[in-house]
Amino acid sequence: MKAVLLAAGEGIRLLPITATRPKHLIKVGGKPILQFCLEAVKNAGITEVIIVTHYMGDAIREYFGDGKKFGLQISYAVQEKVLGTGNATGVAEPFVDEDFVLIYGDLLFGEDTVKNVLQVYKQGKTSAVVGVVTVDKPENYGIIEFDEQKKFKRIVEKPANGKAPSNLANAGVYVFSKEIFGKIKQTKKSIRGEEELTDAVTMLAAEGKTVLTAELSKDDWFDVGRPWDLLDANNWALKRMDLQVLGTIEQGAHLIGPVAVAESARIRSGAYIEGPCFIDEECDVGPNCFIRPGTSLGKKVRVGNACEIKNSIIMDSTHVGHLSYVGDSILGEHCNLGAGTVMANYRFDAGSIKMMVKDQVINTGRRKLGAVLGDNVKTGIKSLLMPGVKVGVNSWVGPNFMVERDLPADSMAFLKQNCDISKKTT
Repeated sequence: MKAVLLAAGEGIRLLPITATRPKHLIKVGGKPILQFCLEAVKNAGITEVIIVTHYMGDAIREYFGDGKKFGLQISYAVQEKVLGTGNATGVAEPFVDEDFVLIYGDLLFGEDTVKNVLQVYKQGKTSAVVGVVTVDKPENYGIIEFDEQKKFKRIVEKPANGKAPSNLANAGVYVFSKEIFGKIKQTKKSIRGEEELTDAVTMLAAEGKTVLTAELSKDDWFDVGRPWDLLDANNWALKRMDLQVLGTIEQGAHLIGPVAVAESARIRSGAYIEGPCFIDEECDVGPNCFIRPGTSLGKKVRVGNACEIKNSIIMDSTHVGHLSYVGDSILGEHCNLGAGTVMANYRFDAGSIKMMVKDQVINTGRRKLGAVLGDNVKTGIKSLLMPGVKVGVNSWVGPNFMVERDLPADSMAFLKQNCDISKKTT
């Protein structure tokens, strides 16, 4: 049996992080999201994988290659235009000659997830098995509806609040017979102009084909849809990792709890690190800084003297200048924070923090959320970023400037200063 992983989408809701990388290559706990899916596939005994790509597909191909270093055999199919999950699945048809596993490659799964769905598939001849998971807010997901005999009937996409037929969401993990390709070809485009895979599954059930559900553990499934979800995903990943200290730990540094330090990383004297934390290759941390739980530092990250970093993702080659505070934030690659930069993560009125996502102001429901920076952002000394702001790639924030609303890519924000200089009198 083969596995098909859908990795074609742009991840627009995760901008500015996805401006320079596909969503599937965003690292949490030091690993790309797509790698967690591949590991779940391998753990289920499947070694042949087809990855369907579109947006920045070359980056995905370059990272995973032919799959040998992951113990897999990977080939690639290209979706020429983003026309929905049904269309993306259909692109893989020439690569599939029997029943197959299909996974949405932008979700996080525990290692046993695919194995659990396959166990239901092996109970008997089925046209489809749909992985499902219990959710608290059904209105945000595709929800399973059952008929009077408790058999799968259809998938209702994002039902109105209070109108959901159940609280079981489509988990994005399936086993299909080749029948699904015929149904995809019969699928009409949705109001978004896309061919929806869920419509094809519903068609199978409507024709009396056997469609079963496999309930997955809520703790082993994570949907990454918006920037702040990445912080929770990072914690999800850190708690499932085997964290080892391999690097150089100077005398006077303190590591408390589960902390991973890569072999070429250096933790300077006076650093205090509370796990779970991940510190990647060639990082240089300290001296006299405080790294708090839920933090991942990418390769070649530099954290200067007397900094505090809390529950944040800092990507490769970013420099956090001395005396800076980074709280509940995401920093892209090659950023440089001037000394004393503060990323505020708490509203003065203690209210929920809002963030702009796809031109809409969204209440995140979080009381603690800092800033999201794209790649190559620079801040001057004593700059301040207010809770929930985003800064686009290649932008500059000048000294003493307060960022209180989102900054677009390739922008410069500087404070104009009026000076009154006069001759000193005695």
